[in-house]
Amino acid sequence: MQSQFAPRTRKVRILATLGPASNTPDMVRLLAESGADAFRINMSHGSHADHKALIETIRGLEKELGRPTTILADLQGPKLRVGRFNDGKVALKAGQTFRLDREEALGDATRVRLPHREIFDAVEAGTRLLVDDGKIVLRVTKASPEEIETLVEVPGVISNNKGLNVPDVVLPLAALTDKDREDLAFALEHHVDWIALSFVQRPEDVAEARRLIGGHASLLAKIEKPAAVERLEGILELADAVMVARGDLGVELPPEEVPPLQKMIVETARRMGRPVVVATQMLESMITSPSPTRAEVSDVATAVYDGADAIMLSAESASGEWPVEAVSIMNRIATSVEADPSYLARVHFTETTPDPTTNDAIAAAASNIVKTVGASAIVCFTTSGSTARRVARERPAVPSLVLTPSVNTSRRLGLLWGSHAVRTRDVDSFEEMIAKAKRMALRHGLAKAGDRIIITAGVPFGTPGSTNVVHVARVIGDELDRHKAAESAQFKKD
Repeated sequence: MQSQFAPRTRKVRILATLGPASNTPDMVRLLAESGADAFRINMSHGSHADHKALIETIRGLEKELGRPTTILADLQGPKLRVGRFNDGKVALKAGQTFRLDREEALGDATRVRLPHREIFDAVEAGTRLLVDDGKIVLRVTKASPEEIETLVEVPGVISNNKGLNVPDVVLPLAALTDKDREDLAFALEHHVDWIALSFVQRPEDVAEARRLIGGHASLLAKIEKPAAVERLEGILELADAVMVARGDLGVELPPEEVPPLQKMIVETARRMGRPVVVATQMLESMITSPSPTRAEVSDVATAVYDGADAIMLSAESASGEWPVEAVSIMNRIATSVEADPSYLARVHFTETTPDPTTNDAIAAAASNIVKTVGASAIVCFTTSGSTARRVARERPAVPSLVLTPSVNTSRRLGLLWGSHAVRTRDVDSFEEMIAKAKRMALRHGLAKAGDRIIITAGVPFGTPGSTNVVHVARVIGDELDRHKAAESAQFKKD
């Protein structure tokens, strides 16, 4: 499968959300050409028929682009909403009392239905209730199993079915609703690569989702609740990756607390060897403007300097007026940051001490050898992707060319820092490993004649989790020509 586009030398990945502004084959292709490495499908919007068409469009790019495509299905999670009003909305005044209850009747200026029994059981006097992304703040004065009396602290207009956040308590809510379970079954049936779990509160939420996924996709936990921040390491132990979902996190916490939390989450994920995505409002003004604000550019750059694996566009690429421009500018920002001579030093402010295992020792050694001998790439042979993840945790100075026989592994690596995944037949011997590594590095533009490459693999070959070899090889100028016939025959098999 010959690549039509140069491999990404940019190490941070770009995750673009698809939606009404970007759901055609031509637009998806333009986003990929402009820099999108992976695509998010928001299961909160659209039908399964819409999602199926998007999945088929993304997969159709694989042959055209000559590289794996990565799909993340983002589950809606347990959305909390108030009921409906007689006139569609009411204006709440500061200092007035307002009741949330279990009654079926339409609401008015004094009360409204709240259809979530779990909230009645969890709140107590002093608990804050945030309505419409925190635009309205209610403080609980009295609570019972049937009604919650509140005082309006921050006034505003409340309308039908507005969202409700309860930041001060852990609610006894399942992380997966009936809708989520249906969406999850659909996503797994159509072989998406990643499942994003929304409104995670505790490690048990992740464990339940992992049981249902059954290894058929990787699991990303979205950190958007204060309770999740408090149990972050337990969540990371069970998740394959995390997302700093700054939208809801910024609703439930004072805004000034979000930046240091973002850094802490990124650092903790990197230390534990889990990919981390920074998301929400990165280029928000580009929903309606063809160019971002300087503050937004700095925001994206900060995530790149911190060493995030991926940065995400939401409405900017899903429903905004400038989706291609948003991806293109994000690509340019990231590329510019990574060209900064101080970039790697800043990335390595976070210490990622290898675990006391052979696999981690090999990954750390490969990164150190790159600096010593001036290699142009690290070539990882892997079945499960664990070798690539360990190498990425070290944040080496050069890209990683990941060679795997598994189509699932190649696709899931689309969110991993610095990794260029290629699906190819596994090797059977040490000599074949060396020859193939050099050929593929040349073929994919990650090495040229005279360059050194670092090769990591596990012997015996094809055994997951057995990385125990690191080797330095020099690429010969006619390597590709000498093996042209053999490689052609191999690609037919692949």
